[in-house]
Amino acid sequence: MTATEATEAAEATGHDRSGEYAVAPAAAPLVARVAAELVGTAALVAVVVGSGIQATELTKDVGLQLLADSTATVLGLGVLILLLGPVSGAHFNPVVTLAEWWTARRGGAGVTLREAAAYVPAQIAGAIAGAVLADAMFGEPLVKWSTHDRSAGHLLLGEVVATAGLILLIFGLARTDRLRFAPVAVASYIGAAYWFTSSTSFANPAVTIGRAFTDTFAGIAPGSVAGFVGMQLVGAVVGLALVALIFLPRRPAQPRVPSIRPIEATTDGSTR
Repeated sequence: MTATEATEAAEATGHDRSGEYAVAPAAAPLVARVAAELVGTAALVAVVVGSGIQATELTKDVGLQLLADSTATVLGLGVLILLLGPVSGAHFNPVVTLAEWWTARRGGAGVTLREAAAYVPAQIAGAIAGAVLADAMFGEPLVKWSTHDRSAGHLLLGEVVATAGLILLIFGLARTDRLRFAPVAVASYIGAAYWFTSSTSFANPAVTIGRAFTDTFAGIAPGSVAGFVGMQLVGAVVGLALVALIFLPRRPAQPRVPSIRPIEATTDGSTR
């Protein structure tokens, strides 16, 4: 979640941000950051898929199933961001990684193209591993393509909205130096987007691919994956455009110049 931006801001202002979210140590080797992205994304998908399986075994009420899935996702995502944010920035999401690279491509803070090229495959591999792990824990076939079709147009619109909101939130927090609130803010947003978007807010290409490998409550049919990923990329562009529009650089305050009243002569020769 744009860890390098937070680090640069801390260095520029001289504030001690130790213990706060998303301050990635500059010395963290790339292999450690990639491992954090792989493990974090795997754990996230395991939470989403596993809680979905558990919910369907406990109740036939679809509303309760979604409530259980979304609650587990909120709690799991918040913990994962808090734990792994200081290592890799806790992207767990290719659109977040690519958006950070795009904003940093002209020398700003953020991941380099080489780092992004390492992060994204790790996130995808982690997502697939997380889906397989969840299936294994509940005695499901380790790999069974989902039959849950999600290709309807209103669902694709939901993915644009969900992803744009996520990017706006993350990079808005970065612009206002409030990334320390990301564990709560991002997890809360995803939990809310489960309910206010028609697609239940995948908002993540890696998670979308991983969820195609499980024919359970959280699955998505392979034929729907390309449409979801395409709309997530569109949503990322929309989100970055909103960040640029809303969080414009502040102009320095202009000092006030005191008004000077002209000296007026009176009829008796004195001045006032």
